[in-house]
Amino acid sequence: MDKKTEASAAEGDLPSVNTAVEPIVRSMMDEARSLRVEVTTGSLGECRIDCGVRATGGLEAGRRMAEVCLGGLGRVSLETTDADSAWPFMVTVHTSQPVIACLGSQYAGWSLSVDDNGKKFNVLGSGPARAIGSSEKLFEELGYRDKAASATLVIEADRAPPAALVEAVAKACKLPPERLTFLYAPTSSLAGTVQIAARCLEVALHKAHELHFPLDHIVDGIATAPLPPPAPTFVEAMGRTNDAIIYGGRVQLFVSGDEKNAKALAEALPSLKSKDYGRPFAEIFAAVKGDFYAIDRMLFSPAMVTVTALKSGKSFEAGRIDSAVLSRSFS
Repeated sequence: MDKKTEASAAEGDLPSVNTAVEPIVRSMMDEARSLRVEVTTGSLGECRIDCGVRATGGLEAGRRMAEVCLGGLGRVSLETTDADSAWPFMVTVHTSQPVIACLGSQYAGWSLSVDDNGKKFNVLGSGPARAIGSSEKLFEELGYRDKAASATLVIEADRAPPAALVEAVAKACKLPPERLTFLYAPTSSLAGTVQIAARCLEVALHKAHELHFPLDHIVDGIATAPLPPPAPTFVEAMGRTNDAIIYGGRVQLFVSGDEKNAKALAEALPSLKSKDYGRPFAEIFAAVKGDFYAIDRMLFSPAMVTVTALKSGKSFEAGRIDSAVLSRSFS
């Protein structure tokens, strides 16, 4: 972002993502029984909300989990499109603060690794606590840091965060453990499936960043992706949630600046520009023998993109929905 945006963040003009999620977190705690989530207090006093490990969770738990990931600055809805479609149910995301909500909060960029009784516990943290405690260089580019009396972190995990992880996050955030809340669910759960599919807008923002498009030119955004059926194994579940975005995701960005830049962004954003495009993600993952970093990073993009240049009113569209690959992946 430019220096003007940087100054605004420093002066507190931008919203606090950790403060904004507090009503959502409280509602999940108050409605734990109906949401089928389990709220417990960890050994260090941290609040833990299990959305899909021992708890059953569900689609609504995942929807709220996704709104927590967005730092309380976005809305996630479950919708129906063409009822005759094989996969008619969609996860739709909108935020009027796309850069802060998606990159400053939702993006799973906080790499955390601790020793848990002789075993490594490795996770990628997402959600608003990143904006306080993560050392990612991305925050320097965003010109955004949050200050709040409490922090909330979301992790994709098949067990509760161990005490060592809680200690590490508390230290990084400079908060006592009892001021921390952790939401967690495995990728294979219903809640995990929803909150990952709800990253369809974030994926577009991250790709725009990779393409060096000026982030402060992205004014607003909306995205949708088909709701994939959960799968029992991690690789299959990861594959389906990625495919929902790569082959079924549709995004519209509203941008300021010159329309030629809007057109160039639209042409470069879709996933079909990647050399790895064309097969279900689980097959691609198997082909590189599980080496996630061997996959072309340009693949992680929505299938279809519309970029609207606000100055001229013109819209530029690129990419396509690939129903054939979706059916191979989801069936």
